[in-house]
Amino acid sequence: MPQTLERTETVELVAADTPWITLVWNDPVNLMSYVAYVFRSYFGFSREEADRRMMQVHTEGRAVVATGPREEMERHTEAMHDFGLWATVAKADQ
Repeated sequence: MPQTLERTETVELVAADTPWITLVWNDPVNLMSYVAYVFRSYFGFSREEADRRMMQVHTEGRAVVATGPREEMERHTEAMHDFGLWATVAKADQ
């Protein structure tokens, strides 16, 4: 009588978590100097980097200000709202 061997394996596939981004959008209310100030004070950007991203918001209509896990990007978005800026969260690959 042949013996049957049973082989059990657990294979765990870990997909890389898709990074998320926080976008700040242009609006007709906030001064460019204020937007740059928020970027410096909240994100810790240098004056040059804050000005570059502020100009991107102004000229292109939006700028990515942070990349990371969704929960963290949601916190950044909420903080931007608290500063009076229009911000959203999106998947980084979109």
